[in-house]
Amino acid sequence: MDLIAELEAEHIASLGKEIPDFKAGDTIRVGYKVTEGTRTRVQNFEGVCISRKNGKGVAGAFTVRKISFGEGVERVFPLYSTNIENITVVRRGRVRRAKLYYLRSRRGKSARIAEDTHYKPLSGAKA
Repeated sequence: MDLIAELEAEHIASLGKEIPDFKAGDTIRVGYKVTEGTRTRVQNFEGVCISRKNGKGVAGAFTVRKISFGEGVERVFPLYSTNIENITVVRRGRVRRAKLYYLRSRRGKSARIAEDTHYKPLSGAKA
């Protein structure tokens, strides 16, 4: 392993975050810490993961899209953010590409993603 990958793995281990195995097409629920004045609460953002950027490293990010009151809402979350309380995979999606940006122009039935019932987790990941 090269030096940069080693340092990155060390940094991820020091953060102590448990990131589930998810990919584009999965419906996920992200518990995000919201600070309002002096109070902090956890707000869930549930939607379809439409992309993952920069893999599983420290600089990784993922985009979640949901429809709220008929309007599409997208949010980009850093994978190892301190503001993320938890990430839960609600449902696995069966897709054939890594970036699902085409969902932005779809509405209703054409925007549905088939569920992956025969999902096999990655060999090194904890599910």
